[in-house]
Amino acid sequence: MKHEIRVYGPAALLVLLAFVVAYQFIKPAPPKYVRIASGGTEGAYHVFAQAYARELAREGINLEVVSTAGSVENQRLLRQGEVDVALVQGGIPVDTEPQAHKLYSLGSLYYEPLWLFVRRGADYRNLGSLRGTRVNAGEQDSGTRALALRLLQENDVLEQNTELLALDDQTAAGYLHRGEIDAALFVASPDSPLVQKLLRDPGLSLVSFERAEAYARRHRFLTGVTLPQGVVDLRTNLPASDIRLLAPTANLVVSENTHPAISELLLQGVQRVHGEGDWFSGRDEFPQPDLLAYPLAKEAERYYRHGPPLLQRFLPFWAASLVDRLKVMLLPLVLMLLPFFKVMPPIYQWRMGAKIYHWYDDLEDLEAEIATASVARRKALAERLDRIEEEVRQISVPASYGRLQYHLRQHIEFVRARLQDPPRETGKDSDLA
Repeated sequence: MKHEIRVYGPAALLVLLAFVVAYQFIKPAPPKYVRIASGGTEGAYHVFAQAYARELAREGINLEVVSTAGSVENQRLLRQGEVDVALVQGGIPVDTEPQAHKLYSLGSLYYEPLWLFVRRGADYRNLGSLRGTRVNAGEQDSGTRALALRLLQENDVLEQNTELLALDDQTAAGYLHRGEIDAALFVASPDSPLVQKLLRDPGLSLVSFERAEAYARRHRFLTGVTLPQGVVDLRTNLPASDIRLLAPTANLVVSENTHPAISELLLQGVQRVHGEGDWFSGRDEFPQPDLLAYPLAKEAERYYRHGPPLLQRFLPFWAASLVDRLKVMLLPLVLMLLPFFKVMPPIYQWRMGAKIYHWYDDLEDLEAEIATASVARRKALAERLDRIEEEVRQISVPASYGRLQYHLRQHIEFVRARLQDPPRETGKDSDLA
């Protein structure tokens, strides 16, 4: 074994050195701790963000849910690098600050309609009819307010002619229930606990956007959707008729600095959370690479084309991530090592043979000298041959190369026999004979 170590050891060290050098060029490991900006604690964003956190926890990733005022704040936190992921409503003004991080969408997740609730019995048939009333248009820095003000302005409902409040959703719902305001706008998933509560409030009515298609044509980020009759409660037939709504989509947005493996893991998580659909979408309709707030991330583009990464289909996330990072250096290493190990066996054979064959030079010199050596000189040559034989006996070679050592010792004995032959007479003595 020690012979193999002496020969292959330096080769192994060289390979290890090459591995260490190549390791410097691979991508860093995905972080174990990630932050996501959601929304208010009573909203659907917060509920879904917690669902994503449970999905990532299965793979050992801690996703911290950060409560915010809404999409506008989420976008700002993501650009400033204070969070890694954010839920952002489609259609909000895009912050283009040049020094901020670039943002990319992982896809749209679900339709989140614009809900217009009014006091039951009030004759508010569309946004334009809200002119001159008290309307909550959504909290500051929320996606609701960004969309509501945009659509209200198109209907000439302005701060100059209407009291546009900026209450948080819970406060606005309470004010509306008590009749302290006339209407309130919310952008939320039907899974939102607040929306479910408002839909069942007997003192409130949900306004149908009869011109939903017109809004959708004017704003490509909006889609007209239908809340089917009876879908809220079949027993009481709530709602009593189909209601047309306007819906942007919720987007899952990441920064340019978000680790690609985290993006891929999130996409698999949101597929499990949203893949079943809801009141406004069918099975496997979401997530999708359309209705985006930002350009589609490269990882998301690959996911929608080919599905989850191949390695993550068969390996735990940490193992798949490690192999994926190492593959950058595996191919160059293999290309280098294949010819390297191809020449190692011949080198090993040469190294073992060299331990034996170099003694033949000494034997050849010694045998050539025997022919003309005097008796005294032969005695010195015999002593020299004894030293050679002793040193040959000390040679350590693997058993598979032992035959070479024994052949050498046989040749030493052959030279020793030559030493026993009488000296050949030369010169004048030979002429006298």
